[in-house]
Amino acid sequence: MKVISTEKAPGAIGPYSQAYEVNGFIFTSGQIPVNPETGATPEGIAAQAEQSCKNVGAILEAAGSSFAKVFKTTCFLADMGDFAAFNEVYAKFFTSKPARSCVAVKTLPKGVLCEVEAIAVKD
Repeated sequence: MKVISTEKAPGAIGPYSQAYEVNGFIFTSGQIPVNPETGATPEGIAAQAEQSCKNVGAILEAAGSSFAKVFKTTCFLADMGDFAAFNEVYAKFFTSKPARSCVAVKTLPKGVLCEVEAIAVKD
């Protein structure tokens, strides 16, 4: 097992790693929409979905993988009313249409509107 870490995605805010590589598979932790350079969170679901996806992409790249190699995602929304707007942004990044679960949750860390995690194979 190998820990994956990059400064191009937000650091862990708890006792966990950004990702692990195990037997050629990459497992990312859920990524919330925190800009790793500023620590700021953008306003609105579209901007937050974009930042969450960018954070996942940075971790995949650090692990030697990419969005094209993702085969499963799990997405968490604070409000299922944001589903359509979230999907519009998500579709720009996950063009290979991986298997996905998307659920609404009561709250997310730091009061954000979405969180995205992924499982991929290494390039």
